Amino acid sequence: MNTPTPVARGLSVQQVLLCGALIVTLSMGIRHGFGFWLQPIITERGWTRETFSFAMAVQNLAWGAAGPFTGMLADRFGAWKVLVAGGLLYAMGLLLMAVSAQPLTFTLSAGVLIGIAQSGSTYAVIYGVLGRAVSPEKRSWAFGVAAAAGSFGQFVMIPVETWLISHLGWQGALFLLAATALLIMGLALGLREPAGQARAAGHQSIGQALKEAFGYRSFQLLMLGYFVCGFQVVFIGVHLPSYLKDHGLGLGVSTGALMLIGLFNIFGTYTAGLLGQRFPKRYLLSAIYGLRAVAIVVFITVPLTPLSVYVFAAVIGFLWLSTVPPTNAVVAQIFGAQHLSMLSGFVFFSHQIGSFLGVWLGGRLYDATGSYDVVWYLAIALGVMAMLANLPVRESAIARAPQPQPA
Repeated sequence: MNTPTPVARGLSVQQVLLCGALIVTLSMGIRHGFGFWLQPIITERGWTRETFSFAMAVQNLAWGAAGPFTGMLADRFGAWKVLVAGGLLYAMGLLLMAVSAQPLTFTLSAGVLIGIAQSGSTYAVIYGVLGRAVSPEKRSWAFGVAAAAGSFGQFVMIPVETWLISHLGWQGALFLLAATALLIMGLALGLREPAGQARAAGHQSIGQALKEAFGYRSFQLLMLGYFVCGFQVVFIGVHLPSYLKDHGLGLGVSTGALMLIGLFNIFGTYTAGLLGQRFPKRYLLSAIYGLRAVAIVVFITVPLTPLSVYVFAAVIGFLWLSTVPPTNAVVAQIFGAQHLSMLSGFVFFSHQIGSFLGVWLGGRLYDATGSYDVVWYLAIALGVMAMLANLPVRESAIARAPQPQPA
């Protein structure tokens, strides 16, 4: 009989999973609805679509750039401290996003500040704690639970955010979400690890860990695949409502599509976590990227109707964040859990570079050509590339020379 391993005084693995899942639900749920603010903000401010897209692109880039550093801090000083700071910054960013009247201040608040906040309140930090709390054979499952929580947040928050915008206005909705983000600070207390637990997982220095990871071919290939993941999902998440509106489909279809993405993402991420325990994760990742490319080809080829939108949303939703559990599980499997938050942060930085390009090019190329066609084609080509890149990944633990132990 397996007994849950305590990871802090009075806290079981189940409690850590619950607190981590709720944090990811809030953090990811809020951000998934940002696409609904595009139209009201640019209409009231008189901005172009590219202005909003650039701020969202900067948000993703700031999230990725800050990720390795928040991961280092979480591994060194404790994830709960980073999460408290992340929740506070998230609330501040949403407040400033609501009152920013100039593109620069909007980019600094919605882009830089919220991006840094997300780096300290999402997967990389949570996975570092889970990786140390859960036995290696169950990590893929635990990561799938946390990823499914983020998907549940999207499913729940999408209708909530559209309702808030329609009843409170886009500024009032942001004020209320800012108050909601403060809940992350309280939930962070459920992830307090005993002092030194992260360091006790091994004796490798940060410099040694970085040199080892970036010199390892499989780590590079995982980063390449995650780049493609970011490009695809953030382009779709931010620009799909406007793409559908351009083709005469109303807000109800967009809301339903994003809700279906969130709903099926719950099943997709959890399923990916389970399958990652039974099958080689590299084959699972290759299949996910290949199926994404096929789904996009079919979507832009068939006549665009509410039914075709909902079918696409269900399929792409199942594949949406299903890359997250196997990718992070492979990183933990290869390098161990001591520096998992930091290494996951670097992999995620690659994801966010792709996110930056996906969301920014979506707006830039739309303004230049009057359509999203070129970006859809890029998403397909990149999906094929990621499918091929994950096939040669080696999942076994890296061979290390014995480290001298301190006296």
